[in-house]
Amino acid sequence: MTTTQEAAETSVHDRLTEAAERLAAAGERPAPPCPDPVNAAMIRNWTQALGDTGDWSRVAPPAMIQVWSMPGLVAGKGDSAADEVLRMLDEAGFTGVVATNCEQTYDRYVRVGEHLRPAMRFGGLTGPKKTAMGEGYFVTWYQTWYDEDDRRVAEMLFRVLKFRPRRRRAGATTPMRPVTSLDTAFFWEGAKAGELRIQRCADCGALRHPPGPMCPSCHSVARDHTVASGRGHVHSYVVHHHPPVPGRTPPFVVAVVELEEGVRVVGNVLRCDPGEVTVGMPVRVTFEHVDDELTLPQWIPADAPEDEPPPEPDEPALLEIPLTPTFVIATALATRDFTPVHHDTALARAQGTKDIFLNILTTMGLVQRAALAAVPGATLSGIAVRLGVPAYAGDTLRLYAERVDATTLRVRGAVSLGDHVTATVEFEEGA
Repeated sequence: MTTTQEAAETSVHDRLTEAAERLAAAGERPAPPCPDPVNAAMIRNWTQALGDTGDWSRVAPPAMIQVWSMPGLVAGKGDSAADEVLRMLDEAGFTGVVATNCEQTYDRYVRVGEHLRPAMRFGGLTGPKKTAMGEGYFVTWYQTWYDEDDRRVAEMLFRVLKFRPRRRRAGATTPMRPVTSLDTAFFWEGAKAGELRIQRCADCGALRHPPGPMCPSCHSVARDHTVASGRGHVHSYVVHHHPPVPGRTPPFVVAVVELEEGVRVVGNVLRCDPGEVTVGMPVRVTFEHVDDELTLPQWIPADAPEDEPPPEPDEPALLEIPLTPTFVIATALATRDFTPVHHDTALARAQGTKDIFLNILTTMGLVQRAALAAVPGATLSGIAVRLGVPAYAGDTLRLYAERVDATTLRVRGAVSLGDHVTATVEFEEGA
């Protein structure tokens, strides 16, 4: 970073810090009014989208509390406690946004027909921080909802990460995809099946790689393949530092591996430090599953331990929810969240994510579903969630619940990438 850039970053940070301190000192102030009273139509849309089959004919699901004050697509509704800092971050290039934490406390369930009055106060600003999404700031604010008699009915802490999206072409969150043809299709089909297939001349038996339409030894166009042992040694290699490559974190090793069968195959060397790779190093093949369409043959040290299958969960999932694109989009709309990363695939990828993903309001609702499935008839008094990996469209979310004590549940939601959410739910049983 140049001296000029450093000075500009310092100026931005100082202005952000001043604004954050001023807003925090201002305390609670009225927020834009709730557009609608608590009503059966919105409750029905929410419960149908999230698959909630409970009886919510007289009161709203508690995890819906933020929905009543969401502005939707209407602009110019007035400033909230955090808007000034969020605008400043946008202007400074921190245009990406993702929710990270949410803690809701319910004094009571709100009733159909009530018109709530929201208020907000600024919580704080932390940063800049290096994160997996990019460099950014964590912004925290609090929202409180009051009934028509000015009695508090719920409060929420909400935290988002505002980050600078990494520059990359849209969709480039995974390794660049190889070009396939009639000559190479068998190779990639073999990789998906866990086989390292090498093309063989059907007449003279010569092996060749990369695959091609004609044998270089006898010029025959007849061909088949053999399955290689997957063992060999590093013939040559480079350690890649720059420029950035989609789906890879530098430094990483690109190696030409000479197989026991005599042909040479290119791939990355994984599961060892780049400085440990040497010419002649024994390696064996492993298969990196990128997605349902692409599996890459890669290399690991020959003496690396065998891959262990992921452990089976101790208990079956309480809820198992296929995250179809329709589900992701419908639940975002039902929670009045129109942020593009939840319904626009191109914009989501431009921000550096793999695809559209669940919004935090939906995650809160699904945690509520799991809690009430674990303790039917309970009255919830609070939900605190921490988000982990994104829950992308096309994945499956599995929710598990564990009772901590007489009034506390621990809820975990996992997708193929790992834990999407960990939550603590406070409740009264049979209330």
